[in-house]
Amino acid sequence: MWLKPNRTLSRRGLRRLIMVLVALVLMTAGLGSWQGNVFAPLFALVESAAVAFALSVAWRAGDRSECITLDAVSLEVQSLPGRRRMRFQSYWVRVLLEPANGRQRLLLSSHGRELEIGVFLADQERVELSKKLMVLLAEFNGQPRKQVQQRCKT
Repeated sequence: MWLKPNRTLSRRGLRRLIMVLVALVLMTAGLGSWQGNVFAPLFALVESAAVAFALSVAWRAGDRSECITLDAVSLEVQSLPGRRRMRFQSYWVRVLLEPANGRQRLLLSSHGRELEIGVFLADQERVELSKKLMVLLAEFNGQPRKQVQQRCKT
């Protein structure tokens, strides 16, 4: 199972967006320079570089993904691009939804280890993922379906 954040803008679309924004800023700076503000083009170049950098960083954050592999023996979560990998025994792993700071955290827990998955997903998507994981784990372990476990703050 591959978990990826929703991204509607392609790399090509990002380049086009940056080019349009730079063109608009430079046209406005040219107008300002024509009216006597000689520093407008310099500030426009600095602003264009900063906006392009910020948009690129935000776009690259969408490259995050998680690969969840489940078999009869183990459940493995590999985070990309960081290459972090964690493996749990599929029989002992528990899926938990924990409220935290106005959102729900989706945790996999086993033998005192916890891993939060789907950080980049919306709350509703995390709830659906938790239900799907619970069903898949129950099928692999031959157990009846259970409701999603909720951890309460005390």
